[in-house]
Amino acid sequence: MRKGFRIFLGLMSLILVLFGAGFVVWGETPAQPMPEALAALQSDAQVTVTSAQWLAFTPANSQPTIGFIIYPGGRVDYRAYAPAAHQIAAQGYQVIIMRMPLNLAVFGVNSAQEVQATYPQIRRWAIGGHSLGGAMAAAFARTHPNTIQGLALWAAYPASSDDLSNSSLHVVSIFGSLDGLATGEKIDASRPLLPADTTWVQISGGDHAQFGWYGDQAGDNPASISRTDQQAQVVAATLGMLESLK
Repeated sequence: MRKGFRIFLGLMSLILVLFGAGFVVWGETPAQPMPEALAALQSDAQVTVTSAQWLAFTPANSQPTIGFIIYPGGRVDYRAYAPAAHQIAAQGYQVIIMRMPLNLAVFGVNSAQEVQATYPQIRRWAIGGHSLGGAMAAAFARTHPNTIQGLALWAAYPASSDDLSNSSLHVVSIFGSLDGLATGEKIDASRPLLPADTTWVQISGGDHAQFGWYGDQAGDNPASISRTDQQAQVVAATLGMLESLK
């Protein structure tokens, strides 16, 4: 009996090790950034881009006092959001894209705290994210009400446990009409969890994957507009929320 039990424990341990290793490999093989995303990592006359534990996009000709932290979508390379970050920073905002453990924001919900400590000159902060990243950004906003003033949800919605309806956050929820993952029904169901004055922006013809630059995504519907067009609308709506923080 003892020998059989030891064999059983050994097999279970092996299974857990293999499962853990498989999960790490799965997490560390995210959707890769497209060439347009990699090009946006280059500094130019308007924005200085630096890379360390996160990607920082800093206006080159001004001293920003409002910052925007982006949490990437699940299993999406964080660099895939560089074009939007670059464009937003060019309008005078400090923008940070977080690099998440195993490319899953659920393992780095509170990582924005380190960013805030690194940039004491930023007086008002907004946070946002795509898909899973947006849900985790909402969770951070709920648990840090004194340090976050704005929230941008890109094809995302809060978990039922993250009720923000009574918060003073400036919130924009941006979603695609053809999104096969964050569907219109799911977005509508999230309305009671957000403030009454939330701005809702539907991108006609937009899908889930075009909130970033990483190609197509399983379970999504094909968009009927270009990625460039969808990105322009995402950036414009996000800038509207950031402007409201001034």
